[in-house]
Order: sequence, then C-alpha cells, then structure tokens
Amino acid sequence: MSASSDLNKLLARRRLLKGALGGVCAHTATMAGMPLFFGQAAQALAAEPGRDDRILVVFELSGGNDGLNTLVPYTDDAYYKHRPNIGIKASKLRKIDDRWGFSPGMAGFERLYKQGNMAVVHGCGYEGPSFSHFTSMAYWHTAAPNSGEEYGWVGRLADAMKPGGAPNYLVNIDETQSLAVRSREHTPVVFDDPEKFVRKGFYQERPLFEHVADAGGDTSDAQRYLLEVARSAQDASVLVRDAWSRYKTPVDYGIINLDLMKVAAMIDAGMPTRLYYTGYRHNSFDTHVHQGDLHARLLTYVSDAINGFMRDLDRIGKADNVVVMVFSEFGRRVPENTSLGTDHGTAGLMFVVGKPVKGGHYGTPPSLTKLDAGDNLVYTTDFRRVYATMMDGWLGYKQTDKLLNGKFETLPVFG
Repeated sequence: MSASSDLNKLLARRRLLKGALGGVCAHTATMAGMPLFFGQAAQALAAEPGRDDRILVVFELSGGNDGLNTLVPYTDDAYYKHRPNIGIKASKLRKIDDRWGFSPGMAGFERLYKQGNMAVVHGCGYEGPSFSHFTSMAYWHTAAPNSGEEYGWVGRLADAMKPGGAPNYLVNIDETQSLAVRSREHTPVVFDDPEKFVRKGFYQERPLFEHVADAGGDTSDAQRYLLEVARSAQDASVLVRDAWSRYKTPVDYGIINLDLMKVAAMIDAGMPTRLYYTGYRHNSFDTHVHQGDLHARLLTYVSDAINGFMRDLDRIGKADNVVVMVFSEFGRRVPENTSLGTDHGTAGLMFVVGKPVKGGHYGTPPSLTKLDAGDNLVYTTDFRRVYATMMDGWLGYKQTDKLLNGKFETLPVFG
C-alpha cells in the first residue's frame, strides 16, 4: 500500500476521532468536565506575557429578546397603539436621546451608551425568517440562513485566524457546546463551573484519572492521538481551575454575573483565547405570557452584568482589548398578545459594547406602521453585516466573504 494511501487513512481516522470526541466534550461539559485540545504541554497553553491580541466575546440572549421593550421608541405613537398594556411609559424609561429609552432597570446599558461605549444596531434579521427557536438559532450560529452549514461562524473564524488549531483559542462557557463554536480544526474549551472542571469519578479513582500513560514505541497512531488529547485536556482543566481560583474582584456584576466573571478571570490569567462564547441560557427571553415584569428583570440582569464586566476589564487593564457582541435569534411580534406577552417575531436589536466602540445608532429602525403580513417588523440590517464588522473591523480578518458565503458591508462601529 502506498505512503499516500496510509496518510489519507490516518487523516480520516483522526477526523473521525476528533468528531466523536468533540461530541463527548460537548455532551459531558458538566458531567465529565473534559475539554479537548491538541498540541503541547501545559506551559504551552498559557499566553505569552504581555500579549495584547484583540478579544471578541459573543453573548447570546436565548429565547428571542423583545427589542421593542428593550430600547423603546417612546416618541412613536404606533408603539403604544400596538402595545396598550405592555408598552413602557416614556416617564419610566432611561432615555438616551430624544427618541429612544432603555427599559427602566437598564442602568448599566444607559451608562455604557452615554459613555460612548455602545453601538446599537437596529433591525437585525435575515430574508425568509424562521419562527422556530431551534432553526433560527441554527441560522445565527452558522451565519447561513435557510441553508446548511456544518460548522459555526465562530468556529470557522477560529480556523481562519489560527489555521491548524491551537489550545485555548476558543472558549465556550455553557452546559453544552454551542453549534456556533463548532470548528473543523479547533476543539473548543467547553465548561460550566470552573471549580468542577475535572473528570468526575469516585475519589478512589482520581489517581487513575490523573495518570496519562506515555506513548510507547508500539503505540498506534490512534492511541497516540488519544493520549495526546487526554494529556492536553488534563493540563487545560488545571489552567482553567487555577485562573478561577486566583481571580478576585471588587466589581459588582449585579445579581447574576451571567458567566462574564468567568470570562474576566480567564482574560486576567492571560489565557490565549481570542474568542469567547456565552450568554443567558435556557430560552429565558421567550416571553409569551405576562412579559412586563419578567422581561424587565432579565434585561436588568444582562445590563448590570455586561456593565460590570466592562468595569472589571478596565480594572485589570484590558478594556482596550475586548469587545462584546450581544444578539438574540429573533425579535418579537409587534402587537402584544392576549396573555400580555409577545410572540415570536423577526427583526431585533444587536449591541456592540466596549471601550474601542464608536457608540451610537447604526442601521435603520424598522417601521412600526409598515409591518409584514404577520404583524412583524421588516428587517433592515442583515445580521451578517454585524458579524463581518466583528471579523474585519475588530479582529482584522478581511476575507469575511469566504466565511459568510457572501459579501456583507461592515458598519463603521470602530474608528
């Protein structure tokens, strides 16, 4: 058999193993706590001293956030006609200009906007929208609406920025791995609780878990690959736990830090991660019934946590290096429903937050009087324009058309 044939078989076997093990990593993020890496020993997993690479944090509001009650167009009579009961009165809003006001509890977002550190992107959506949480989120995760894509847009971005893969380059803080970070060449770090980021088992079994055999001369390629994965996983879990155990902050993140404190700990520890993915989990923003108080609380938690994260970054000297992009899989229908909530809609808001951001409004706000046949907003900004802006304008990756399967004009969010 030829050497070329042997190599092809080996590469195919490695891809199969990586796919299978990646599934295990995602499925057992909190059960087994085993991240998967490829590469060198623990010392190679740490960042170089003083590195100043730009970092993107993607923050997901799962469930479909109601943008109209997040940032209220309080001078538009149509808003109050469509929402006579759940519309928020102008006197209660945190007004940021002569047209828009944040929900009453969003002091953190109000502060960030007025400091010039927040860009609000209006009317974000895509052609032929889906009203299914699963389907629409898959479109946002892959940046491929109404089409198929095997890998997530963040995963593809990691592959493009760091070909060949690299340990700790891509971190997903959640109970399970998001499709958004699925990558051909990178295996994301996936964890929930840093303190429990170890392989679970009985105490008596710990020495067995902590021992990774050396590859002997008669070790097959597949065995050697698995041993390398196990050793890298062990090294990386130590780094994550150590970063969290050393991290202390006086900054108030509000009632729920929404995993952003964990991101700050990893950044403060010098992890070489360029891409973080986390969010508000469990479909929390699916506000079909009695939306008013619930939605306001959710927005308060998000606003406080992101504002706290920004203040913490400033404290550790990383505020110039980090930008947060906030999105949800769709907005809500414009008219309130009979249960004093809102149903699945179309276009919504996206936010880009950070010290390097040129704050203000971007995109055209959708009309509240020219709705589609289902009483939904007509989107005005393809969400992939914001993705392209993060890739090109912030991270400096220019070939966005290759990753997004089309050319999308960037927004002037970064000066």
